[in-house]
Formats: sequence, C-alpha cells, structure tokens
Amino acid sequence: MAGPSDREPRAPDQRGLSSLAAGYRKAAPYMGASTTLVAAVGGFAAFGWWIDQKLDHETPWVMVIGAILGMIGGFISFFRTVLGTGKKKS
Repeated sequence: MAGPSDREPRAPDQRGLSSLAAGYRKAAPYMGASTTLVAAVGGFAAFGWWIDQKLDHETPWVMVIGAILGMIGGFISFFRTVLGTGKKKS
C-alpha cells in the first residue's frame, strides 16, 4: 500500500482536488468541444427548418444547408480544441 509520500505530486493548480475532480478538470475542454459541436449542428438545422417553414418549402433544403454549415463550423471548433490549435488564454 502506498503511503502519502509515495504519491505523485500534484500540479500547483490541482492541489486539494480529488482525483475525480482533477479528471473532470482535464476533460472539461473536450466535453465543451463536443457540446459545441452538437449545439452548432442542432442550432443551424433548427434555424434552417424555421426558415423553410416561413417560406413554406415542401423540401427542407435550407435545413439541410444549415445542418451542413453547422457541421463544418462545429468540427472546426471541435478539432481546434482537441488538437490545441486554438488561441491560448494568457
């Protein structure tokens, strides 16, 4: 059994956190990125559906275009977060 002195030292910003809290802190950007992806697709598709309803379209082409635009924007944001190519906060 490992004693308190055998554990790995925690980073200064994670002292006092449980291992579960530290895990959530590390996973937070990825959970946010996936939520952003889903929200972008859903939001653009819903907006396109609304426009199709207002214009009385029988075929929901604007909704399809909105969903595609949401996927493109959502995936760009997702991969920037996951790959770490976004702007760093200072």
